[in-house]
Amino acid sequence: MKNLAKLAAATVAALGIVTAGAAAQDKTALVGGRLIDGFGHAPIHNSVILIDGDTITEVGTVDTLDVPSGYEVISTEGMDVLPGLWEAHAHLQLTGHADYPHWQANYGDRFADEIMPASAVQLLLAGVTSTRDLGAPLEASKSLKERAARGDIPAPRLFMSGPFLQADVDDWQKSYRWAVTSAADARAKVRTLDEAGMDIVKLIDQDKMAKGVAQAIVDEAHKRGMKVVAHSHRPNEIRVGLQIGVDNFEHTGLTTAPEYPPDIIAALRERTATGRIAGGPLFWTPTVEGLWNFDRTVANPEKLDADCWKRGLKPDTIADIKQSISQPGQLGYTQLTPLRKPTLKRKIQQLRDAGVVFLVGTDSGIPMKFHCQSTWNEMDVLVRVMGVPVMDVIRSAVYWPAVMMGVDDELGTVSTGKKADIIAVEGDVLEYINLLQHVDFVMKGGVVYKRDGVPVEENL
Repeated sequence: MKNLAKLAAATVAALGIVTAGAAAQDKTALVGGRLIDGFGHAPIHNSVILIDGDTITEVGTVDTLDVPSGYEVISTEGMDVLPGLWEAHAHLQLTGHADYPHWQANYGDRFADEIMPASAVQLLLAGVTSTRDLGAPLEASKSLKERAARGDIPAPRLFMSGPFLQADVDDWQKSYRWAVTSAADARAKVRTLDEAGMDIVKLIDQDKMAKGVAQAIVDEAHKRGMKVVAHSHRPNEIRVGLQIGVDNFEHTGLTTAPEYPPDIIAALRERTATGRIAGGPLFWTPTVEGLWNFDRTVANPEKLDADCWKRGLKPDTIADIKQSISQPGQLGYTQLTPLRKPTLKRKIQQLRDAGVVFLVGTDSGIPMKFHCQSTWNEMDVLVRVMGVPVMDVIRSAVYWPAVMMGVDDELGTVSTGKKADIIAVEGDVLEYINLLQHVDFVMKGGVVYKRDGVPVEENL
């Protein structure tokens, strides 16, 4: 299993890196807030969190833990304090543009230097301190990950897939999607991704591959300590994915079918019943908010004018994105969406009843889904509409992604020995989860990137 420390050390050693960028405070104390630490039990009131460099050294309360001399004290009074959020399904090469062929043709040479760094900092300022990037050109992905590891650019902790692996690829997609033709080709492509520093294999159309080819992708990935996430748009994608042992399914299906077929649910129950024997929980990232709220976005597209998604983008990029979504109800990409909405509650309940473990992910970057808005929107819909308990949703956004990626020894909770990835928000998020749309404080690895609701520009 690749843990966070090994990944960072390997990157530094391989590249001869001297860490640069924003530096963590020597010693910091976060004092006074209610701590929702990610473990799922009762919050800790009047908390004290001691941080030395990039690591949490002690957690207590104002009655049990004194702040030693030499610490910078940051008040979190009146705030809820949480582990930094994960965005489990982002597309950093995308920033909401509605015409994919146009975007790939005209912006591919901007991904590494403009688009992906802008997406990364937008996520960070929204309280996302770790993200899984699922589908982008390999060289741009490698470049972004290496620069973020060096501290050259502000970014969440990046867990990346590089190009999708799939059965067939259209010409305009070939920069970020790779066709796999045989078991030997599958193993070679997974090896290429691993050697480039990717952490994840993004698998789609596994039901259109020969079974041995799809199995070779999963086996080679697991042999190399990589995780495999797979589309679940079609029933056969799920059936095949379960047979070959993928770690995490994505989405709730592109069809208008009212529910998952009975054999799918039976197979999911069989898989979740095996638990650790099968390698741990079966994870699922449903990505429902964009579907559920689509009609509201069409009726009131004002959120598309928000300034937050423009940060880091050039004026002509911004103008092109705005033009592409100027008629949100007329996009070909979304014409089936109103027919899919009535299926979502039933499918979410089926998945919950089957025992899968949800991750919060949004498909952030697809048309009209901006990185600065997506994660809290998904959490809000899961709680407010889908009826998932708020503490479960928070754990799906902080703890379970770290478990899924094998880095829960260093991320996912606010506890002694973990990395100091911490956010805070004014008010009661257990009652009003949508308060996360205005994260007031963001710390990643002991570095403060947002304070009192304002970006700390010297660290960005």
